Amino acid sequence: GAWRSFASAPGSGVTGDGLNKHSKRLTQELSQGASQAMLFATGMTAADMHKAQIGIASVWWEGNPCNMHLLDLSAQVKKGVTEAGLQGMRFNTIGVSDAISMGTSGMSYSLPSRDIIADSIETVMGAHFYDANISIPGCDKNMPGVIMAMARINRPSLMIYGGTIRAGSAPSIGRPVLDIIAAYESYGELSYGKITLEERNEVVAKCCPGPGACGGMYTANTMAVAIEAMGMSLPHSSSSPADSPEKIAECQNAGSAIRILLEQDIKPSDIMTPAAFRNALAVIMVLGGSTNAVLHLLAMARAVNIPFSLDDIQKASDAVPFLADMKPSGKYVMADLYHIGGTPALMKYMAAEGLLDVTQMTVTGKTIKENLAHVKGLAEGQKLIASVSNPIKASGHLQIMYGNVAPTGAVAKITGKEGEIFKGTAAVFDSEEAMLAAISRQEIVPGMVVIIRYEGPKGGPGMPEMLTPTSAIIGAGLSKDVALITDGRFSGATHGFCIGHVTPEAQDGGVIALIQNGDVIEIDARKNIREVNVKVSEEELQKRRDAWIAPPLKATRGALYKYIKCVSSASTGCVTDE
Repeated sequence: GAWRSFASAPGSGVTGDGLNKHSKRLTQELSQGASQAMLFATGMTAADMHKAQIGIASVWWEGNPCNMHLLDLSAQVKKGVTEAGLQGMRFNTIGVSDAISMGTSGMSYSLPSRDIIADSIETVMGAHFYDANISIPGCDKNMPGVIMAMARINRPSLMIYGGTIRAGSAPSIGRPVLDIIAAYESYGELSYGKITLEERNEVVAKCCPGPGACGGMYTANTMAVAIEAMGMSLPHSSSSPADSPEKIAECQNAGSAIRILLEQDIKPSDIMTPAAFRNALAVIMVLGGSTNAVLHLLAMARAVNIPFSLDDIQKASDAVPFLADMKPSGKYVMADLYHIGGTPALMKYMAAEGLLDVTQMTVTGKTIKENLAHVKGLAEGQKLIASVSNPIKASGHLQIMYGNVAPTGAVAKITGKEGEIFKGTAAVFDSEEAMLAAISRQEIVPGMVVIIRYEGPKGGPGMPEMLTPTSAIIGAGLSKDVALITDGRFSGATHGFCIGHVTPEAQDGGVIALIQNGDVIEIDARKNIREVNVKVSEEELQKRRDAWIAPPLKATRGALYKYIKCVSSASTGCVTDE
């Protein structure tokens, strides 16, 4: 019959190990001769036809330090997969460098790239019947993109983070430790006469020394740590630097790890439980992670059909202290966490303090408790992680805000250093570019609440990040005296009084579209209030609403138009498949 396989064919003498439960649809059915012929052409042998096939997806491209080394890492993964008696099949997907596209129209493609990554990995895995997936992401949107694909396909899977970059250095100008944020802030410093052009050029040339993702607790490192805490990557994955021997070893060990997942049939849905999402949130709060984590966790939860909302994020923020003195609001980078024991040492400390559910399953085939059993604690005398008894802030730094400006929610990153209440007058800009022009003319002054709108998922489109404006404000020395509100996103590198992800967005006629220059804006981030309000009567708002006309969409064809038509609100994660 059609199901006579190679294994049962006379004279083959080969039997499989039963781990190829998807790929056998192509490799074992006599009716799939063309499939098998194509696979023989790739170099597979008759013996290989019985092996489970592992799709190895790297988010590789040369034009970004976060991703430039991932093809090399994927070769190490394939080697380990082969040694584990499995058939590795490498493929690639696209990415966008947030740091390179920041402050330009290219940033509109960044958030959509997350869903393109998810769609493309799902497409290859689904079309080719691979039995398991190992994905190797590097830059911000890569991590949630690959996890969303794993959740949709729901076959044994694990993620290998490409790793963090080392710190840069420019001792000749008195800057011994640098990272990418120094390059952003150099524009405001230069504009307001705080550094020379030569010093600016030296900072830009020296802040990124080689491969790896941006070094502080920005979006890439935030998501990598969250995913390790969730159990979807191997221990130390998030904290081993891109060029470390541990990163190579992790890649080589992924083959035996994925084999265990296949043998035990442990799938993403077994690991990505509600408790696993709470663990991810707990680590994000302790480390002071990026606001982008909110969008991505919402989208990842939807991909695995877990009920999860903005209010779950607020609950975690209320319950978990902020402990890490890490950039952007502090002084250390991810490579420093690596030197004091890495993410597992941090998780061990959190577990001892009752901040993690250690019963959760992970991609090692063991629980968090089992993984941590032999982990040494945080290094003696380390200064990066404060104690729970003496935290930087007793509760988390991410605050979900409501009020008449954001009736369905917004996200603020309040580390405590900027206070909890801000009142000022609105300075309204219908684009990021218009606001940057005002900064260059030194028109932004203390007491302003800068509103940057029409930058949401539909209006932007793609909800671009507002790192250039916030960095310019900080570089100009105004971070304590100016607040910023947007329906766009903030980079994980943002610090200061900033509220993003305002919903409904301006393009949909949200209240942020109705604010006018000079309106009084009140931000109250205190625990029992958490509101952003424009102090204008409901009658006046209604009058403005009646007069408001939606501006034309910024894209009318192509990928961005398709995104505008499919994307959900930021308050539900900007997903595109609902």
